[in-house]
Order: sequence, then C-alpha cells, then structure tokens
Amino acid sequence: MLPSVRATELTLRGTRLAWGARTHLMGVVNLTPDSFSGDGLIEAEAAVERALGHLAAGADIVDLGAESTRPGHRPVEAPEELRRLVPVVRDLRSRAPAAILSIDTCKAEVFRAAHAAGGDVLNSVCGLTDDLLAIALECDVPVVIMHNGRDAQYERGAVDEVLADLASSAARAVGAGLRAERVILDPGIGFGKTPDQNIALLGALPKLVALGFPTMIGTSRKSTIGKLTGRSVEDRAFGTAATVALAAAAGVDIVRVHDVAAMRDVVAVGDAIARGWRPPDWEDTR
Repeated sequence: MLPSVRATELTLRGTRLAWGARTHLMGVVNLTPDSFSGDGLIEAEAAVERALGHLAAGADIVDLGAESTRPGHRPVEAPEELRRLVPVVRDLRSRAPAAILSIDTCKAEVFRAAHAAGGDVLNSVCGLTDDLLAIALECDVPVVIMHNGRDAQYERGAVDEVLADLASSAARAVGAGLRAERVILDPGIGFGKTPDQNIALLGALPKLVALGFPTMIGTSRKSTIGKLTGRSVEDRAFGTAATVALAAAAGVDIVRVHDVAAMRDVVAVGDAIARGWRPPDWEDTR
C-alpha cells in the first residue's frame, strides 16, 4: 500500500510537478572530468547536447553539476565551477526555454550565477547550510536537501538518524519561509553510508515519503549496485532499474538517473501499478 498522497504540487516554467501522482525523472549531466560514472563532459556543446537528449527521452528535470562528489574527489574552487557551469546553463536555457534546470552545487555564489543564467532548482548534496538556505530564499527557488553523512557512524541506526536529520532540515527551511512543496528531501544514497546502510535506507523509502515533503533518490550506477551485481559502472542499468521501481512503488517523487530512456519505461510501468497513472492516450481496450 502507498502512503497517503500529499496534495501538493509545484509549477516551474509552466510545467506542473504533481507530487505524489507519479515519479518524475531527473537526467544527470556531469560537467566534470572525474565523474564516478565515467560520463563527465567538459566541452560545453557536448554537455548541452546530452541535456537536450535527456529532455527528448522524457526527463522532467535536467541536473547540471560542475564539481564531482565521488569519494576522494578533488574540490573545485568557485571560479572553475562557474567557468564549467554557467555557459552550459545559459546555452541550454536559450535552446530549451521551458526546461526545468537543477543546479548541483554546494556554493551559494555558484548557484546565484547559475540562477541568473537560467537555473531553476538548487540541488545541494551538502545538506542545508545557512548560506544555501539564504540563497534559496533570495532566489525564491525549490531546494533539494540531501543527507550527507561524514563517517557512516549512526548511533541510533542510519535510517532513524537520516530521517530525523531530513525532517529537522525541512522544518528549518519551512520556518525560514520556503513553502513545503519547494522542500525536496533526498536520503543521500552512497554519501557517508555503508552498502548495508544504503540498502536499509532503500528499504525504508515509505518512511521517507511519510515525512510529508517531496522526495528524491539518486541511486543511478552507484557502488552499492555494483557490489550487489558484480557489474562495472557502465553496466548497472538493470540494478538501477530495480531501485527505481521500488522508489515508484514507495511513492518517491523524483529519481535522479543517467539512463533516462530506460528509466522512463521503468517508472511508467511502476507508476501504472502503484499509483494508477496512465499515459495521456491510454485506452482500456481489454
């Protein structure tokens, strides 16, 4: 059984995101040379083309990030992150005026510039810092708040602590003035969690949804899937699909993925079974 559907929605660029009604697809575009998934792009035109390809394949949102967050990644200073990011955001906005663009950054000054170039959503993998909360309010944008553990040590268990931390961050965001439908919670699969903790969190997705805010997960091609399947990073689409199907069944609102076309089919079938969704041209022909 699904949790109760939350009667909230968000409209961006004329597109209605109906939280609780179906699973939305966020397509990943990495503007880095050191992406864990091996799909990083430095050349701006190639990045824009990949983003347009995601949109054509059915992505509801495109997520653009110019600093790798892989384990052991080398931090990028703001000027370099801006050099990689802003031209892509600007060009993509001109070529896809109605697209919803998410900006994956932990730096307020980077988001401010990306928002001015056409970004719509702040996707923070470092939780809700004071600076990021302030810039979300300043720019009046939705924010994805991801839990990012530092050492995989959870005295009360990963599930309980991650959910409590996300609930606290959401309450803080709403208390500061963000509307609840603009506060999106992500448990941070693979960020400061062991493989067993990641699996436990994926098994607890209904509890994440029950917090009452829009939700997102990012499992695409991650190492836990590799450990479970024995597959290399470029061959983890089926393992990813299992997590995406479970997310749809649990009522998660957004899945962040690399393989948009394949995952579109997964959420279409999952949403039809779990949420009663049907395509616009659907006919019950028996």
